[in-house]
Amino acid sequence: QCNLTAWWENDLGSRMLVSTVDSQGNFSGEYHTAVSSAQKPIEPSPLIGSQHLDEDGQCTFGFTVNWKKFSDSTAVFVGQCFAGDDGEEVLQTSWLLREKVDSLSSDWKATR
Repeated sequence: QCNLTAWWENDLGSRMLVSTVDSQGNFSGEYHTAVSSAQKPIEPSPLIGSQHLDEDGQCTFGFTVNWKKFSDSTAVFVGQCFAGDDGEEVLQTSWLLREKVDSLSSDWKATR
């Protein structure tokens, strides 16, 4: 049974804290990124998300991170929690990052 309430760390050293997951699957926390192209110093950023609560415990989830403290960008993550045979929980995710651009003609380069 996967439990998102924990500290998580990815391969690049970014860390995420999911504080609590309520009975509806909603959660919040902080994301501590280890990578950024912003000019300002990196700071922990708030996240808010939701998970699909299911019977087998290998839930799907999504969350948004607002980098408002040091960047004009927002990221969204989607993924699934897997519980291995050894009991270790692993989150597999994909993400999109939207950076602010100055004009509609620059929109093509705003999302990674």
